[in-house]
Amino acid sequence: MTNNKKYGWQLFCLALLVSVLATAEAEAQSRLNRLVKVQDASAKKIVGYGLVTGLDRSGDRTISRRGAEFTVQSIANMLDNFGIRVDPERLRTRNVAAVMVTAVIGPYHGKGSDIDITVSSMGDASSLEGGVLLETPLLDPTTKEVYAEAQGPLVTGGIKEEVGSTRLSRNGSLTATIPGGGIVQQDNDFQLDPDQPLGLVLDDPGYVNARRIAEEINSSFDEEIASVFNPGMVQVEWPAAFQTQGTRNVFVSTIMEQEVELDKPARIIINERTGTIVTGGDVTIDNALVSHGSVQVRTQVTPFVSQPPPFSGGDTQVFAVPDVGISEESAQNIVLEPNTNVQQLGESLNSLGLSSRDIISIFQALDRAGALQGELIVM
Repeated sequence: MTNNKKYGWQLFCLALLVSVLATAEAEAQSRLNRLVKVQDASAKKIVGYGLVTGLDRSGDRTISRRGAEFTVQSIANMLDNFGIRVDPERLRTRNVAAVMVTAVIGPYHGKGSDIDITVSSMGDASSLEGGVLLETPLLDPTTKEVYAEAQGPLVTGGIKEEVGSTRLSRNGSLTATIPGGGIVQQDNDFQLDPDQPLGLVLDDPGYVNARRIAEEINSSFDEEIASVFNPGMVQVEWPAAFQTQGTRNVFVSTIMEQEVELDKPARIIINERTGTIVTGGDVTIDNALVSHGSVQVRTQVTPFVSQPPPFSGGDTQVFAVPDVGISEESAQNIVLEPNTNVQQLGESLNSLGLSSRDIISIFQALDRAGALQGELIVM
């Protein structure tokens, strides 16, 4: 078996392992706190504009027509706040970059909570590696109200080096994070409404899953308090014993601890760029015939030397004689019985010694033929 075929089969074995794990997970129960969210308890996205300093001559250009004028103005305004007056036209620095700062505040974050920050360049900086974000207010884009303050050293995870005309880069270095770099400035005012049923919004909507969640809640409390409002939401009535805000929070936490066995969709995920295949355990294949063969065309040029007889006065000449050969492998066939699972398919494809690209093509052909019982998703 060639290296390419070995690689393809190893990759498919990995897909089968993921399939087995997916099957085990489908049979196991999951807690509701991983499957649903409380209605109206939504996160808030905030954004800000700031400066990153300490860059090694990789920041925004402050001169030439293509320089970032807003960076120059921002540096001058920042220095003016410290009582230092600088003519923006005289600024010459490549150690500063203007950035946009974004973050998400969860529905239960309170004043003083730490949140993660994402920083991205908005000028012509070449890298943010080694930079430090200066204190930046983060606002609600709609109300312009400050909800958090961000500051700290950046973690880029990228590398970019230049030596002469040679460049080496790996991963992005114009986007960075600051783990725990933001501090929430306002308490979240989210409160459970006692006059409205508790709404549980499903992350993966579906009638079957919504029904199972409602049945599990009713079974746990031995009372018909949960009902399916729609495939994406289950409504739960407040029991008489949970009427204060504190007891309602306890009631919600008790619900979130319940475990439910959900219906997992049968899916095949294919990434054609990397040749990756991930299949769910519930994927089956109907009766189908798979035929695989290849045609190889080989061309080469063989030199031919023409030597004249001795003392004939002729010249030695070299001619190129083309040679074209075509070889075609006989087609290898496998017949898939109805309800064949991915493990059985893998054993059959292994007998053909296919590469990952061949396996991807077979999955796509099975899907077009209507024999693949699952959703094919191509990334």
